[in-house]
Amino acid sequence: MTETFEVRHLEPFLQVLATAILRIWPEAQFAAGPPVENGFYYDVDLLHRISPDDFEKIEAEMKNEIKANHPFERVEVSRDEALALGKEGRLAAMGERPEPSKFKLDIIENIPSDEKISLYRNGDFIDLCAGRT
Repeated sequence: MTETFEVRHLEPFLQVLATAILRIWPEAQFAAGPPVENGFYYDVDLLHRISPDDFEKIEAEMKNEIKANHPFERVEVSRDEALALGKEGRLAAMGERPEPSKFKLDIIENIPSDEKISLYRNGDFIDLCAGRT
């Protein structure tokens, strides 16, 4: 997978996928969605086991999100801001939740202190990004 594909296409696709999953299962917690040789994967903590039977529902929600045409906005935040959003359950989520964004907090805590932290926002969804433009 090329860096160009990863930067321009993967992040928005992951956010559309996560938004669709959250609309169906709002309790879903997302970890990482890194690129791999043949595409990508997205770690999701969810009591419901996603199966091929769910793909049609997920795809329909993804199409709805794409039709909404929300802009994708990259925003740099301080470490304290990122941690606060994670503690509010706001990262990789559609809004505040009673549970913190546990996987995102772990990622933030492992980012070197001198590295910038950036988020992507589209619609109500906010998530960490790798910091690339």
